[in-house]
Amino acid sequence: MTADVYDVCIIGGGPAGSTTASYLAKAGMRCIVLEGDSFPREHVGESLVPRSTVALDEIGVLDKIDKAGFARKYGAAWTASADDIPLPDGVRRRQRAHFTIPQVEFRFAEREQTGVAFDYTYHVDRARFDTILLEHAAELGAVVRQQTRVLHVDLDGETKRVVFRHNGVTSELYARMVVDASGRGTLLGRQLKLKVLDPEFKQYAVHSWFEGLDREAATGTTGIGDYTIIHFLPLAGSWMWQIPISDTVTSVGVVTEKSRLRGANADLEKFFDEWVSTRPPLAQALRSARRLRPFKAEGDYSYSMRELCGDGWVLVGDAARFVDPIFSSGVGIALSSARLAASSIIAAAPTGFAKPAFAEFERKSRNATQWWRNFIALYYRLNVLFSSYIRDPEYRLDLVRLLQGDFFDDDEEPAVLGKMREKLELVENNPNHPWHGALRSLQTQAQLDTSR
Repeated sequence: MTADVYDVCIIGGGPAGSTTASYLAKAGMRCIVLEGDSFPREHVGESLVPRSTVALDEIGVLDKIDKAGFARKYGAAWTASADDIPLPDGVRRRQRAHFTIPQVEFRFAEREQTGVAFDYTYHVDRARFDTILLEHAAELGAVVRQQTRVLHVDLDGETKRVVFRHNGVTSELYARMVVDASGRGTLLGRQLKLKVLDPEFKQYAVHSWFEGLDREAATGTTGIGDYTIIHFLPLAGSWMWQIPISDTVTSVGVVTEKSRLRGANADLEKFFDEWVSTRPPLAQALRSARRLRPFKAEGDYSYSMRELCGDGWVLVGDAARFVDPIFSSGVGIALSSARLAASSIIAAAPTGFAKPAFAEFERKSRNATQWWRNFIALYYRLNVLFSSYIRDPEYRLDLVRLLQGDFFDDDEEPAVLGKMREKLELVENNPNHPWHGALRSLQTQAQLDTSR
């Protein structure tokens, strides 16, 4: 058994797992990554936030990412919906369910970030991006085993037993510490029955890649072709993304409630085309583009965990919490949580990995993802609230800071969220307010925190 005892076993080789492994390997710890798939593999979540740069730089992979030629992302924009455009067959518009919102845009250069030297981040092909991160961890000294599916973790005792299957053979190894970076598979969350489903965010996405899309024609404007674009759709809780992958390839996806996909009898192409038709400039531009991949559906069942750590284990990235992806938060949250977890693991290594050693990691991770969830809930409840506040010079940079992903080291919730909540309460309590008809049914703010 001695030969197979590691300091840390990391379950999952995606951005959270490979970044954790890189930090630990750089610190001289003996770690192993067990990844169920074979890289490269396709993955959704193709747009980064600038805060991602901090972790990428610290583990020494930023130069590789830059040299990979990924499309640079300088900002983001949200295009207007139109309430008079017909909806797909069988879908009825709720009265004033979606407020018509003017185009909103911002550039990351508007606000400087500590530890971030560039005014851009990246749109990435996740197959290549994730492979670069995983190979980098191996180059730093982490042991990486792909096509290795973890079945169970025995968390009793100081040394943890990890049972896995590779090439049809079930084996085991031992580690003093286990990091669950298994993504939405949430291995330890399921094993320990920690998972709590979000009562509100039950979105579904249908997406593909397109060659030759005229991005500016699709937005109906100029100068934002290299941004992440969110196209509002004329029904509450529904939107589309437009993300540059390369000079010629663009990722496009439709996001709406799962019940609407069922209404299309799971015909993904029909579902996609019907919703795109509600945005005529995008629909026209897509007719001149060539689809490169079959349509793929992704479930977005947002969730939290009752605990993020214990004696000898922590949860990072999507294995800890998954939040609706409308603001491209997934990879940024994964890298920030991996950074926090690795710091706590390295600090605890000399004395042991008891749960109290991860108190700061849990507090910061839980707070950051809950604040982010609250921000998205405010947006979905009344999305004109977001466009109004980001146009206001008093609050614009506070919202840009959130959209940069720069909130993981905070000790208090960003003040702008409190201001937005106050405004929302005024709208909710005044049926005559001009925004009142734009409210979407969501649980009250007091019910939003499902993690405690």
